[in-house]
This record gives sequence, structure tokens and C-alpha cells, in this order.
Amino acid sequence: MPRNPRNQIYPAGEDLPAARGGSPVARLWRARTELALLGGLALLVTALLGAAQQGRWAPFVLVAGAVSVPAATRFGRNWVVAHFWCVVSRRRLQRTCLETTMHTRSGRIPLVLWITPTTTGEKALVMVRAGISAEAFEAYGDEIAAACWARSVNVYRHRTRAQFLIVEIVRRDEAPGAASPGLDRLYGRQAWLPLRSELEEPPDLVALPQAG
Repeated sequence: MPRNPRNQIYPAGEDLPAARGGSPVARLWRARTELALLGGLALLVTALLGAAQQGRWAPFVLVAGAVSVPAATRFGRNWVVAHFWCVVSRRRLQRTCLETTMHTRSGRIPLVLWITPTTTGEKALVMVRAGISAEAFEAYGDEIAAACWARSVNVYRHRTRAQFLIVEIVRRDEAPGAASPGLDRLYGRQAWLPLRSELEEPPDLVALPQAG
């Protein structure tokens, strides 16, 4: 039985094509944030060990200040938490594409080009592959919301370039007067068209009346 038959885009008798991990470049792109953090942490540890061997303690003071000052302020804590959820949502969004039919027959999934926090959650800029459209993301909105542990998902398609779309992950209501912690304003507003909130059932999944 195919997964999620209400949004199955392949013939009913055909198994869901297995999603692959993608090319090495694509895998590196998906893990860019984690790799950058690990690389920065490795450089920091190396620098601190070198300073300790030379008896210099100034780098330790600078690192302690750089960590404690943001942690002691509400803005710093909110910034860290908001960007942590960006990493989580990007990973969960990619996983949803792998587990559903939002990948090509060759197993390639859409690229999450950028994701930024907003006052209500996160916004991801996505470039789809051939054979996938913004309507597919709208159809799987409930699955994306559940995978990202969010309240709901809104999908917007670019007015002139249909391969680009925005997936807005909504976690909470917008607080009055709250400023966005991210760079979602750079996406603009006039270039994106919202998709309908409800998807009609495919005709072949609607029960036909029995004759006689």
C-alpha cells in the first residue's frame, strides 16, 4: 500500500521510489550549519589549547565574555533559541520530503536555500526539483507541520519563478509589537502568492457511486 494515498502522485500499483541521500555536494549543503558550527568549535578549542600551553589566559576571558553576555540577556537567549529552531525545522522539512512523495523518481529532494526565524516561527526559502511544485508542499502541509512540531504551515509561490517557494512554519501567535529576530523581510512581500488553504481530493480517490 502506498504511503499517504490521498497525496500519492505515482500510479497506485507502483511502489514509492526510494529517496537517496543525494550527491556529496547536496549532502554538504544540507549539513552546512552543523558543519560550520563543528568547524568553528574545533578552531576555538585548538586556539584555547594553544593559548593554555603558552600561559595566556586572555582568550579564555574573551570566550567567557562572548558566551555569558548573550546568555545573560533576553535578546541573546531568544536569538539562540530562534536559530536553533531554524536548524531543527530545516532538518525536519528535508526529512518530510524523503518520507513522502516530495522527491523525484531519482530520489532527489528540494533544496532549502535559506531559513530564517520570524515572529511566529520560521520561513524557509525552497527551490524545488523538476516534477515537484508548490502545490505538493501545500498538499503535505499537515505532514510538514507535524514533522516540525508546529501549529500549521503556509506555502507561498513566487509570482514569476515557480521553482521558488516559501514554507512558513507557524508555531505561535504574533505578539503585539514584536520585532522579527530574523531576516524574513528580505524575502519581500509582493513577489509571493499564497496558495489555497485546502486541497481538493484527487478525482481517482473519490468513491464512485455504485451502479444499481
